[in-house]
Amino acid sequence: MITSEKKQAVIASLAGHKTDTGSAAVQVGIMTERIKELTEHLKVNKKDFAARRGLLQLVGQRKRLLQYIAAHDGQAYLDLIKKLGIRR
Repeated sequence: MITSEKKQAVIASLAGHKTDTGSAAVQVGIMTERIKELTEHLKVNKKDFAARRGLLQLVGQRKRLLQYIAAHDGQAYLDLIKKLGIRR
């Protein structure tokens, strides 16, 4: 589970304005942190299939949000994936 301090750091780095906590970019950043944590968990617990399913759902949801961002603002999409270190 992502800690609230890590979540606040992600929000602060990706927020468009002071009270922005739910924009698509912020949601993608939070999902990316959760995906990183689940990936580390699954390296240790290889047979945790419930966590694997949750990971695949998160990856799919993040993919859809990234497609939305790319459709609305291509440059913001490129900046976001570069900042988060996500492959295209």
